[in-house]
Amino acid sequence: MRHIENWIWLPKEKYGNEQTTVYSGFFKKDANNYTVAEFLKEYTFSVKIKRAELRFSGDTAFQLFCNNWIIATGPACVGGDFLGNETPRENFYAFETTIYPDSEKLNFFARVQMMPVHICEYSKGHGGFTLSAILSLEDGTQKTICTDESWLVRKNGAYRGPKSFDGRIKPDKFTNAEYTPNIWNTITAPIPVREECEIHTENSKFSLLPYEEKTLVLDFDKIRSGFVQAKVEAQGELSLRLTCREIDETTGPEELFFTGNQEYRGFFLHSAGNVEITAKNESSHHAEISVSFLETHYPVYDEADTVTSDADLNLVLQTCKHTLKICRQTHHLDSPRHCEPLACTGDYYIESLMTPFSFGDMRLAEFDLLRTAVMLERENGRMFHTSYSLIWVKMLYDVYMLTGNETLLKKCEKALSLLLRRFETYLGANGLIETPPDYMFIDWIYIDGLSMHHPPKALGQSCLNMFYFGALDSAEKIYHTLGEEQAAQDCLKKKEALRIAINNLLFDYDKECYFEGLNTPTEPQLIGKWMPQNVEKRYYLKHSNILAAYFGVCDDDTGRDLIHRIMSDKIEGDCQPYFMHYLFEAVYRLGLREQYTLKICERWKPSVQKCSKGLVEGFVAPEPTYCFDHSHAWGGTPLYSLPKAIMGLEITKPGMEEITLSPLLLGLHYAKVELLTPYGKVVCEVKEGEDLHITHPKEVEVILQ
Repeated sequence: MRHIENWIWLPKEKYGNEQTTVYSGFFKKDANNYTVAEFLKEYTFSVKIKRAELRFSGDTAFQLFCNNWIIATGPACVGGDFLGNETPRENFYAFETTIYPDSEKLNFFARVQMMPVHICEYSKGHGGFTLSAILSLEDGTQKTICTDESWLVRKNGAYRGPKSFDGRIKPDKFTNAEYTPNIWNTITAPIPVREECEIHTENSKFSLLPYEEKTLVLDFDKIRSGFVQAKVEAQGELSLRLTCREIDETTGPEELFFTGNQEYRGFFLHSAGNVEITAKNESSHHAEISVSFLETHYPVYDEADTVTSDADLNLVLQTCKHTLKICRQTHHLDSPRHCEPLACTGDYYIESLMTPFSFGDMRLAEFDLLRTAVMLERENGRMFHTSYSLIWVKMLYDVYMLTGNETLLKKCEKALSLLLRRFETYLGANGLIETPPDYMFIDWIYIDGLSMHHPPKALGQSCLNMFYFGALDSAEKIYHTLGEEQAAQDCLKKKEALRIAINNLLFDYDKECYFEGLNTPTEPQLIGKWMPQNVEKRYYLKHSNILAAYFGVCDDDTGRDLIHRIMSDKIEGDCQPYFMHYLFEAVYRLGLREQYTLKICERWKPSVQKCSKGLVEGFVAPEPTYCFDHSHAWGGTPLYSLPKAIMGLEITKPGMEEITLSPLLLGLHYAKVELLTPYGKVVCEVKEGEDLHITHPKEVEVILQ
């Protein structure tokens, strides 16, 4: 038996204005177009349903219940960019999951939001919902059910906007749903549905006297990602203002109005360390209110931890791990507060490396790579952030080494070829990248009032060329793995030619370090919002020198000299947590981990001690008015870089079938590192003055050095 993909929606004749919507959350919202439809269907059989294999999706967001239990929220993110949002994305995804009703009845209820709200949300431009199920009955028979015109549907006008609910507006009467053409043609998402946990605090439930107004705060031990929920028992009208804050920042509240006994469950994904509630009873009757937070994230099936003799360092690692958990949704998020699209590959690359030392399930990282490949194919190898598109190549190879999934490389090969072909067009006669559409993203920091987010050539060219060098190096390995030896040789030749050009043109032999880019003018046709005209000043900063040492653009002796000078601040500039990842990697590659790993980790301690609820976005605010979030996993590299350095980990066969370990305490007295492989957990315990203790699955060969 197979699943059937029938899409249904509100009938056109009655709801002509509630049919279509914008394709992306980047577009200006039309408040009159925001629509929430509710679907209802009950199936009854003569024998119990032992198992139900469900497949479902919705445009743009949905909440699916069965027999009064939440089954899933979704759909799986399409995975878009900051570019190309004027037309609908080609890909759309359905979830599959299995439930065990042990009942003669299946009562489905789905609440579906039509209109992208967050910038990571995408629509096909039309409201819709689909569900099918293959049922295994107690008598041994199987049946298939699916959405059709016997399903009931209504518009719930109380959902007035993404954060606005007015219970005085009653839902319409249920009517029969209407088929809508299948413009989605979904692919099954290769990830599970998110898990959810309802969080209450001691003051989540409270009373209001007649006409009383009360303000209180639900405070959480950690910053959580999820949705708000409210339940009201009243005989009159009552208003709630729910403001979700990570710390104490100003954010837009959810404005709710109730009349009588009503419930509300929001669609807007929040990042919340606390929820401030302002409640006002508008009636002469006593009222009871319950407000909870529905914590939502990718499921946790297994966990790994790194524990050391340094309590402050352990707190850093725990904060990194928790922040990663809340950033793992239906795609990796930069932050559940920002909810950026899949274009921020630099963030997701680091998050994917953190995963084997925390949760182990790499399917989300693999899915991110595949969806990014779809984006690259769509735009002929172009992504908004040029450096991030190159990091995608590095992420592709590193995730392959972690998982051993060669099929992933094959599925991404076309996108890889398009990307490399596009970057060849950016090369100038001097052998360097000279004419890219932008030099972003380098770092979230300002130099002389110039943003390193989208810097001029003099602040971004060297780093972009270094990232291109790294991408060619990873591409060479990918093609070699795929047996494409000619393509691998081509990448090697281009990489070596680029190395010569970088060292000839971007290295200052008097100062014995790299500078950030040439001062030649940027061609007028390239100048725009994300490509400023070049400047005449030559900049010598840590960034390009870190990357040269990391990627091996220079010889290793020069690389070690650069790292020594960077660590002693003899090369100027500062780096935010994101870019410190590359410093850790350079230190490790060049055999300097014992000297510098803990010193670099010290940078995280003050911010985590100030707030351990979640990981702060940066060390130094790039602008005086900029408010960092505290849920940004791109800065969580200590969760990967420290245990890797303690273990001395090298993956020598794909899928971690063989690893080499050379453990060091790095100046600690004790360390226990857990690493989740596809075959189980490797545990490495090191204690001062005692023998090394290592356990590992039999499928993983461990070579000690």
